[in-house]
Amino acid sequence: MIPYGRQIIEEDDIQAVVEVLRSDYLTTGPKIAEFEKSVADYVGAKYAVAVSNGTAALHAACFAAGIKEGDEVITTPLTFAASSNCILYCKATPVFADVDLRTYNIDAEDIKRKITDRTKAVIPVHLAGQPCDMDAIRKIAAEYGLTVIEDGAHALGAEYKGRKIGALSDMTTFSFHPVKPITTGEGGMVVTDQEELYKKLILFRSHGITRDGELLTENQGPWFYQQLELGYNYRITDIQCALGCSQMKKLERFLRRRRELAGRYDKAFRDISNIITPYQLSDTDSGWHLYIIQVQGCDRKQVFEALRAKGIGVNVHYIPVYSHPYYRAHGYQDVCCPHAEQIYKQMISIPLHPAMTDDQQDYVIHAVIEAVKGS
Repeated sequence: MIPYGRQIIEEDDIQAVVEVLRSDYLTTGPKIAEFEKSVADYVGAKYAVAVSNGTAALHAACFAAGIKEGDEVITTPLTFAASSNCILYCKATPVFADVDLRTYNIDAEDIKRKITDRTKAVIPVHLAGQPCDMDAIRKIAAEYGLTVIEDGAHALGAEYKGRKIGALSDMTTFSFHPVKPITTGEGGMVVTDQEELYKKLILFRSHGITRDGELLTENQGPWFYQQLELGYNYRITDIQCALGCSQMKKLERFLRRRRELAGRYDKAFRDISNIITPYQLSDTDSGWHLYIIQVQGCDRKQVFEALRAKGIGVNVHYIPVYSHPYYRAHGYQDVCCPHAEQIYKQMISIPLHPAMTDDQQDYVIHAVIEAVKGS
């Protein structure tokens, strides 16, 4: 099976982990700060807080933004459920804005239409590594006093108008799941330029507990700590961060290969009328976490099954969040984003990852063209 995505783990990655296993610290040690600095420096942010996974990063960012019961947060339906669930974790209400038919990303104009006096924040998602229209989103956020939390789970290394994703908004979250641009096994991170948000994130990831003398209400001695907030155990380990540090050294190589593969797909499918290839906003450079095509005038299920039968691990990213049974049962039964639903009915993610060979890609290309012409 040729998977749609997979990690690359090399001998130096393994040795980096082994060194930590032989060290004094397996968790809450120096590798965490080293990994945080590596990512912060790379994206151009002042602060970074590593956590246990990408969902924890989103939850932590919502907490730091002060999102609470009674608030509304606008996000896209064409994403993994975590982009919306993090709002529910804070007892706030997700509001879904439709997507742009070209980029599949959240439509800034529909964000504006969905704003109410309860709107507190917006969570744009850089689907597949394609940056959202951040100038338009930031302009709306400034006009209405909204916090912007970018979900960059797919977009480490992507660029918007010459700046890395992670250097544009109040906070940006990343994921280090095995299929993402780099991996720590599981893991996530929040980056920000705001010290106040950074301190809240640090507190939240470790039970809301601190030993910081500036934050304690009293200090009984060097052993003393206090719980100031209801935080979570969202800590990440030194084992994971050692892998992350090693992987960060390879990120640019991984991105180059992803972009080469995307270019080969673009060329191969350019004249196939049944296939819509991904659109790139001007002045952006996608991280190409996914290569999502739309198959039009075809039976998507038939195409999908034909490709799976040929050992090609295609997938669909994503089922609109509001259509999940949990959401339908909790007030979203009448929600409809027409563009998101139109795209969902035709979209298929085909394999793209740095370990993919040209021969494997040629096999996928031939199989996709054959499947769409035969459906």
